[in-house]
Amino acid sequence: MTLAPYACDPTQSRGRKYVEPDAPTRTAYQRDRDRIVHSTAFRRLVYKTQVFLNHEGDLFRTRLTHSLEVAQLGRSVARSLKLDEDLVEAIALAHDLGHTPFGHAGQDVLNDCMGPYGGFEHNLQSLRVVDHLEARYPQFDGINLCFETREGILKHCSLINAQALEVREPDGVGRRFIDGMRPSLEAQLCNLTDEIAYNSHDIDDGVRSGLISMEQMGEVALFTEHHQAALHEYPQLATASNQRRLLYETIRRMLSAQVYDLIAHSSDALKAAAPTCVDDVRRLPPLLAFSDGMRQQSRELKRFLFANLYRHPQVQQTRNKATQILSELFAAYMSEPDRLPAGYGPLPGEESADVVTRARTVADYIAGMTDRFAAREHERLTGKRLLG
Repeated sequence: MTLAPYACDPTQSRGRKYVEPDAPTRTAYQRDRDRIVHSTAFRRLVYKTQVFLNHEGDLFRTRLTHSLEVAQLGRSVARSLKLDEDLVEAIALAHDLGHTPFGHAGQDVLNDCMGPYGGFEHNLQSLRVVDHLEARYPQFDGINLCFETREGILKHCSLINAQALEVREPDGVGRRFIDGMRPSLEAQLCNLTDEIAYNSHDIDDGVRSGLISMEQMGEVALFTEHHQAALHEYPQLATASNQRRLLYETIRRMLSAQVYDLIAHSSDALKAAAPTCVDDVRRLPPLLAFSDGMRQQSRELKRFLFANLYRHPQVQQTRNKATQILSELFAAYMSEPDRLPAGYGPLPGEESADVVTRARTVADYIAGMTDRFAAREHERLTGKRLLG
């Protein structure tokens, strides 16, 4: 496929931190994707929470299946907009590599624990994973990804952290947060397909769990529109035995509507702005977006899920246990760092006696845990079993 002039061309990449010969059979972005798929952090996503913990059911989404869905949606849209599909896939598969066990609850508690030591941002942690924590190559730490992939992984970054990144890597991935510029269109696209994916699959998992019902979903215009359209075309889905098919058909239509809206609205914006290269994209306002109507419907759906699913008492109960597990693990490792596994310590150039460095090392270790490993490790250290 011929790339648009504003797409990221792998032959024009800003390159890697450590120069390597080109791969003979793969583009730079294909090589990034393959390195991500083979990373230890990627495999761990299979046992990291999306909304429901792994032990609560085998069919709920995990961080791994979520990342795969984001990649699938991203490639579909990228093809229509003539963006680089391999870069989109690489960013999508890597965007949650730094996520903690126990989903957003884990991120929040680790940020609280790290408050005196610089805080914790899961996007920044994903970058730390691919830049430093993966140990697979003799020549360097990390997996040495291209600038454009790393830029897409760093979806959000505080100004303080961006300035710290800029000191270590002048004119690097932190620079755009300082200058108020945009990332590539491939990175912008992954932000949106991430939102489409989790809004849709959280409906599926929420209904499957019994915490929300299709009747409750009637409060959401986007769901109701496509639910009614599905029943109109397939009236047999109204029977009790076909409720699962009805849910799937409704969600499928919702996904399609959001994807087609994103493609149409973004195509119009690209024509109007007429960027001629990636640097134009960086200087312009965000060009990939939903229409105003779809954006409003998406926000309504998100508010519903926060109120009725993410803040459901059963989810909150699990969240409270997760908070206790991770906060007590953090305290245990900080008070007795010898409890960390052999060889797990500060990165080269970091001072091991520094309490801030020790805290960051502890955060690295905890963030890399799967849900079930964190629960087992907490039980081993404290004697308390909080999760089955």
